[in-house]
Amino acid sequence: MIDSTNEEARRRALGGESDRLWIVAGEQTAGRGRRGRGWISPAGNLHATALMIDPCPPALAPQLGFVAGVALARAASDAGATDAGLKWPNDLILNGAKCAGILVEGIGLAGRRAGYAVGVGVNCAHAPEGLGYATSCLVGASGQSVGAGELFERLAERFDEALEAWREGQAFDRIRAAWLDRVHGLGQRVAIESGAGRREGVFEGIDAGGRLLMRSERGLESIEAADLSLAPRSDAQPPAALSASHAREGRA
Repeated sequence: MIDSTNEEARRRALGGESDRLWIVAGEQTAGRGRRGRGWISPAGNLHATALMIDPCPPALAPQLGFVAGVALARAASDAGATDAGLKWPNDLILNGAKCAGILVEGIGLAGRRAGYAVGVGVNCAHAPEGLGYATSCLVGASGQSVGAGELFERLAERFDEALEAWREGQAFDRIRAAWLDRVHGLGQRVAIESGAGRREGVFEGIDAGGRLLMRSERGLESIEAADLSLAPRSDAQPPAALSASHAREGRA
Protein backbone atom coordinates (compact mmCIF):
# COMPACT_ATOMS: atom_id res chain seq x y z
CA MET A 1 0.00 0.00 0.00
CA ILE A 2 1.19 3.50 -0.82
CA ASP A 3 -0.21 7.02 -0.77
CA SER A 4 0.15 7.55 -4.52
CA THR A 5 2.37 5.97 -7.17
CA ASN A 6 2.79 9.41 -8.75
CA GLU A 7 3.85 10.83 -5.39
CA GLU A 8 6.33 8.00 -4.90
CA ALA A 9 7.69 8.72 -8.37
CA ARG A 10 8.18 12.34 -7.32
CA ARG A 11 10.06 11.28 -4.20
CA ARG A 12 12.25 8.90 -6.20
CA ALA A 13 13.06 11.56 -8.80
CA LEU A 14 13.98 14.14 -6.17
CA GLY A 15 16.09 11.47 -4.47
CA GLY A 16 18.16 10.96 -7.62
CA GLU A 17 16.45 7.91 -9.13
CA SER A 18 17.54 7.17 -12.66
CA ASP A 19 15.30 7.11 -15.73
CA ARG A 20 12.54 4.69 -16.73
CA LEU A 21 11.30 3.21 -13.49
CA TRP A 22 7.85 1.66 -12.99
CA ILE A 23 6.17 1.98 -9.58
CA VAL A 24 3.21 -0.35 -8.98
CA ALA A 25 1.01 -0.51 -5.85
CA GLY A 26 -1.69 -2.92 -4.73
CA GLU A 27 -3.64 -0.04 -3.17
CA GLN A 28 -3.36 3.74 -2.88
CA THR A 29 -4.53 5.79 0.08
CA ALA A 30 -4.31 9.16 -1.68
CA GLY A 31 -4.61 8.44 -5.40
CA ARG A 32 -5.38 11.44 -7.55
CA GLY A 33 -6.64 12.32 -10.99
CA ARG A 34 -6.71 15.46 -13.11
CA ARG A 35 -7.26 18.85 -11.48
CA GLY A 36 -6.62 17.48 -7.99
CA ARG A 37 -9.56 15.09 -8.02
CA GLY A 38 -9.31 11.98 -5.89
CA TRP A 39 -8.86 8.57 -7.51
CA ILE A 40 -10.40 5.67 -5.60
CA SER A 41 -7.78 2.92 -5.55
CA PRO A 42 -8.89 -0.40 -4.02
CA ALA A 43 -6.98 -3.66 -4.13
CA GLY A 44 -7.52 -5.57 -7.36
CA ASN A 45 -7.27 -2.53 -9.63
CA LEU A 46 -4.09 -1.42 -11.38
CA HIS A 47 -2.20 1.55 -9.92
CA ALA A 48 1.06 2.18 -11.76
CA THR A 49 3.36 5.08 -12.62
CA ALA A 50 6.24 5.30 -15.06
CA LEU A 51 8.97 7.71 -13.93
CA MET A 52 10.90 9.32 -16.77
CA ILE A 53 13.75 11.84 -16.66
CA ASP A 54 14.12 14.32 -19.54
CA PRO A 55 12.20 12.17 -22.04
CA CYS A 56 11.69 15.08 -24.44
CA PRO A 57 11.84 18.88 -24.67
CA PRO A 58 9.55 20.31 -21.94
CA ALA A 59 7.13 21.82 -24.46
CA LEU A 60 6.38 18.34 -25.80
CA ALA A 61 5.78 16.69 -22.41
CA PRO A 62 1.95 16.83 -22.68
CA GLN A 63 2.27 14.33 -25.55
CA LEU A 64 3.25 11.69 -22.97
CA GLY A 65 -0.43 11.37 -22.08
CA PHE A 66 -1.23 10.33 -25.64
CA VAL A 67 1.74 7.95 -25.73
CA ALA A 68 0.44 6.32 -22.55
CA GLY A 69 -3.11 6.26 -23.91
CA VAL A 70 -2.07 4.40 -27.04
CA ALA A 71 -0.06 1.94 -24.94
CA LEU A 72 -2.95 1.36 -22.54
CA ALA A 73 -5.51 0.82 -25.30
CA ARG A 74 -3.24 -1.69 -26.99
CA ALA A 75 -2.53 -3.47 -23.69
CA ALA A 76 -6.27 -3.69 -22.97
CA SER A 77 -6.85 -5.16 -26.42
CA ASP A 78 -4.02 -7.67 -25.85
CA ALA A 79 -5.81 -8.75 -22.65
CA GLY A 80 -9.07 -9.33 -24.56
CA ALA A 81 -10.81 -5.97 -24.09
CA THR A 82 -10.90 -5.26 -27.81
CA ASP A 83 -13.83 -2.81 -27.53
CA ALA A 84 -12.01 -0.42 -25.19
CA GLY A 85 -11.47 3.03 -26.68
CA LEU A 86 -9.82 6.32 -25.78
CA LYS A 87 -11.52 9.56 -24.79
CA TRP A 88 -9.80 12.92 -24.90
CA PRO A 89 -7.76 13.86 -23.05
CA ASN A 90 -6.83 10.94 -20.78
CA ASP A 91 -9.49 8.23 -20.33
CA LEU A 92 -10.05 4.66 -21.44
CA ILE A 93 -13.71 3.85 -22.10
CA LEU A 94 -15.50 0.49 -22.21
CA ASN A 95 -19.23 0.11 -22.89
CA GLY A 96 -19.65 3.87 -22.74
CA ALA A 97 -18.19 4.16 -19.24
CA LYS A 98 -14.78 5.15 -17.87
CA CYS A 99 -12.58 2.24 -16.84
CA ALA A 100 -9.17 3.95 -16.67
CA GLY A 101 -7.47 7.31 -16.43
CA ILE A 102 -4.00 8.71 -17.09
CA LEU A 103 -2.28 11.53 -15.19
CA VAL A 104 1.01 13.09 -16.30
CA GLU A 105 2.77 15.31 -13.74
CA GLY A 106 6.03 17.22 -14.09
CA ILE A 107 8.79 17.19 -11.47
CA GLY A 108 11.33 20.02 -11.42
CA LEU A 109 14.88 18.77 -10.80
CA ALA A 110 18.28 20.38 -10.24
CA GLY A 111 20.30 21.51 -13.21
CA ARG A 112 17.23 22.43 -15.23
CA ARG A 113 16.35 18.77 -15.62
CA ALA A 114 12.75 17.57 -15.49
CA GLY A 115 11.12 14.35 -14.42
CA TYR A 116 7.66 13.16 -15.41
CA ALA A 117 5.35 10.81 -13.56
CA VAL A 118 3.01 9.07 -16.02
CA GLY A 119 0.32 7.57 -13.81
CA VAL A 120 -2.17 4.94 -14.98
CA GLY A 121 -5.17 3.82 -12.94
CA VAL A 122 -7.37 1.02 -14.29
CA ASN A 123 -10.59 -0.46 -12.87
CA CYS A 124 -9.75 -4.13 -13.19
CA ALA A 125 -11.77 -5.65 -10.33
CA HIS A 126 -13.78 -2.72 -8.97
CA ALA A 127 -15.64 0.20 -10.59
CA PRO A 128 -16.16 3.00 -8.04
CA GLU A 129 -19.68 4.41 -7.78
CA GLY A 130 -21.11 7.81 -6.96
CA LEU A 131 -18.57 9.81 -8.94
CA GLY A 132 -21.00 11.72 -11.15
CA TYR A 133 -20.11 9.76 -14.28
CA ALA A 134 -20.48 6.17 -15.41
CA THR A 135 -17.69 3.74 -14.56
CA SER A 136 -16.87 0.22 -15.67
CA CYS A 137 -14.35 -2.56 -15.12
CA LEU A 138 -12.00 -3.75 -17.79
CA VAL A 139 -13.26 -7.10 -19.02
CA GLY A 140 -11.96 -9.39 -21.74
CA ALA A 141 -13.77 -11.19 -24.53
CA SER A 142 -14.80 -13.96 -22.12
CA GLY A 143 -16.61 -11.48 -19.89
CA GLN A 144 -14.10 -12.01 -17.07
CA SER A 145 -12.28 -9.08 -15.50
CA VAL A 146 -8.71 -8.50 -16.62
CA GLY A 147 -6.20 -9.09 -13.85
CA ALA A 148 -4.06 -6.12 -12.78
CA GLY A 149 -0.84 -8.13 -13.02
CA GLU A 150 -1.60 -9.41 -16.49
CA LEU A 151 -2.56 -5.94 -17.70
CA PHE A 152 0.57 -4.35 -16.25
CA GLU A 153 2.86 -6.80 -18.05
CA ARG A 154 1.23 -5.90 -21.37
CA LEU A 155 1.19 -2.19 -20.52
CA ALA A 156 4.92 -2.07 -19.77
CA GLU A 157 5.70 -3.71 -23.13
CA ARG A 158 3.29 -1.53 -25.08
CA PHE A 159 4.57 1.63 -23.38
CA ASP A 160 8.11 0.86 -24.49
CA GLU A 161 6.85 0.29 -28.04
CA ALA A 162 4.90 3.56 -28.08
CA LEU A 163 7.86 5.51 -26.70
CA GLU A 164 10.09 4.11 -29.41
CA ALA A 165 7.58 5.09 -32.11
CA TRP A 166 7.20 8.56 -30.57
CA ARG A 167 10.96 9.20 -30.75
CA GLU A 168 11.10 11.77 -27.94
CA GLY A 169 8.41 13.85 -29.61
CA GLN A 170 9.93 13.85 -33.08
CA ALA A 171 7.23 11.50 -34.41
CA PHE A 172 4.06 12.56 -32.60
CA ASP A 173 2.21 12.14 -35.89
CA ARG A 174 2.54 8.35 -35.46
CA ILE A 175 1.11 8.46 -31.95
CA ARG A 176 -1.63 10.85 -33.04
CA ALA A 177 -2.71 8.50 -35.83
CA ALA A 178 -2.68 5.49 -33.48
CA TRP A 179 -4.64 7.45 -30.87
CA LEU A 180 -7.28 8.46 -33.42
CA ASP A 181 -7.65 4.84 -34.48
CA ARG A 182 -8.76 4.04 -30.91
CA VAL A 183 -10.66 7.22 -30.10
CA HIS A 184 -14.18 7.24 -28.63
CA GLY A 185 -16.76 9.67 -30.05
CA LEU A 186 -15.05 10.90 -33.21
CA GLY A 187 -17.61 12.71 -35.38
CA GLN A 188 -20.17 12.80 -32.56
CA ARG A 189 -21.65 15.74 -30.71
CA VAL A 190 -19.79 16.45 -27.48
CA ALA A 191 -19.84 18.89 -24.60
CA ILE A 192 -16.77 20.47 -23.04
CA GLU A 193 -16.53 22.16 -19.66
CA SER A 194 -13.73 24.48 -18.64
CA GLY A 195 -13.20 27.74 -16.78
CA ALA A 196 -15.00 29.43 -19.67
CA GLY A 197 -18.16 27.37 -19.05
CA ARG A 198 -19.90 24.67 -21.07
CA ARG A 199 -20.07 24.50 -24.86
CA GLU A 200 -21.15 21.90 -27.39
CA GLY A 201 -19.99 20.95 -30.84
CA VAL A 202 -18.79 18.05 -32.95
CA PHE A 203 -15.59 16.25 -32.01
CA GLU A 204 -13.29 16.27 -35.05
CA GLY A 205 -10.10 14.83 -33.60
CA ILE A 206 -6.90 16.37 -32.25
CA ASP A 207 -4.43 18.71 -33.88
CA ALA A 208 -0.68 18.26 -34.31
CA GLY A 209 -0.12 19.29 -30.68
CA GLY A 210 -2.83 17.09 -29.15
CA ARG A 211 -5.38 19.88 -28.69
CA LEU A 212 -9.05 18.96 -29.08
CA LEU A 213 -10.65 19.99 -32.37
CA MET A 214 -14.34 20.81 -32.00
CA ARG A 215 -16.59 22.37 -34.61
CA SER A 216 -19.17 24.67 -33.02
CA GLU A 217 -21.13 27.77 -33.96
CA ARG A 218 -17.79 29.59 -33.58
CA GLY A 219 -16.20 27.45 -36.28
CA LEU A 220 -13.38 24.96 -35.74
CA GLU A 221 -11.99 25.45 -32.23
CA SER A 222 -8.69 24.16 -30.88
CA ILE A 223 -9.01 23.50 -27.15
CA GLU A 224 -6.01 23.10 -24.86
CA ALA A 225 -7.68 21.83 -21.67
CA ALA A 226 -11.24 20.91 -20.69
CA ASP A 227 -13.43 18.03 -19.57
CA LEU A 228 -15.21 16.30 -22.45
CA SER A 229 -18.37 14.21 -22.53
CA LEU A 230 -20.77 13.03 -25.19
CA ALA A 231 -23.61 15.53 -25.42
CA PRO A 232 -27.25 14.39 -25.20
CA ARG A 233 -28.83 13.92 -28.60
CA SER A 234 -31.20 16.65 -29.72
CA ASP A 235 -33.47 17.31 -32.68
CA ALA A 236 -31.15 20.04 -33.86
CA GLN A 237 -28.90 19.14 -36.75
CA PRO A 238 -25.27 19.25 -35.55
CA PRO A 239 -22.61 20.97 -37.61
CA ALA A 240 -21.10 18.79 -40.30
CA ALA A 241 -18.25 16.66 -38.98
CA LEU A 242 -15.03 15.89 -40.74
CA SER A 243 -14.22 12.35 -41.68
CA ALA A 244 -11.73 10.49 -39.50
CA SER A 245 -9.13 10.68 -42.26
CA HIS A 246 -9.48 14.46 -42.49
CA ALA A 247 -9.22 14.78 -38.72
CA ARG A 248 -5.98 12.79 -38.74
CA GLU A 249 -4.56 15.09 -41.39
CA GLY A 250 -5.59 18.17 -39.43
CA ARG A 251 -7.68 19.72 -42.21
CA ALA A 252 -10.68 21.89 -41.45
